[in-house]
Amino acid sequence: MEASIPGAVSAADAPRPPDLTFSLESAAAVEYAVVPTLGFKLLIERVGGGPVRSIAFNAQIRIAATRRSHDEATQVRLMELFGPAKQWSRSLTSLLWTNASMNVPPFTDSTLVDLPVTCTYDFEVTATKYLQALEDGEVPIEMLFSGTIFYAAPDGRLQIAHVPWDKEATFRLPIQVWKDMMDHYFPNSSWLRLRRDTFERLYAYKARNMLMSWEDTLDSLLPAEVAVPAEVAAPEGTADQGTNGSGHS
Repeated sequence: MEASIPGAVSAADAPRPPDLTFSLESAAAVEYAVVPTLGFKLLIERVGGGPVRSIAFNAQIRIAATRRSHDEATQVRLMELFGPAKQWSRSLTSLLWTNASMNVPPFTDSTLVDLPVTCTYDFEVTATKYLQALEDGEVPIEMLFSGTIFYAAPDGRLQIAHVPWDKEATFRLPIQVWKDMMDHYFPNSSWLRLRRDTFERLYAYKARNMLMSWEDTLDSLLPAEVAVPAEVAAPEGTADQGTNGSGHS
């Protein structure tokens, strides 16, 4: 005969954890922040309604590059990431953009929260290279959620449950929102990271030639017009790419 433990709750009698859904409503640049930041409006709902004490969640944010089309000019700009367009059926994949986390305060039924996502303009980062290469249209975004849900049992005791691994949200971010955000924080500018020894050589060249700015320095080193090699401008196989390997709108 099994001994009973006073106050214990059987698995059958334990309250079911809240079933949550996540959906992205909109996105816009955060005007005042230390670094470039996008603010996503995230709607969280409890299926069937009811109170939720709080949520501590993490969101992995990915760019679903295969879910949009890319014209020939964009394919050329993305060669560094995915290779020639004729290889895209194998090389074009989704990209990890960044991660974000936040604590959601108590709510009943549903809540709309502002999820800040910091962005980098470092062109060594794959996601930045991809976003910079796009001229127009939308960026398919996937958010994959994990974390902890805090809720109350019928007797008021605090309960804890994990956010299920299959919780996610999708969103189509207008690329102009990202470009406007970067222009807001870095007007008419781009960032380039150099090895220290390369920078020191460039700095010495600037000082030796008494050049006033870094633009003047680079202009003196670069020809007035840089021709794009024919094999880069029109890589083999691009003419008949159509939708092959470049996703669908």
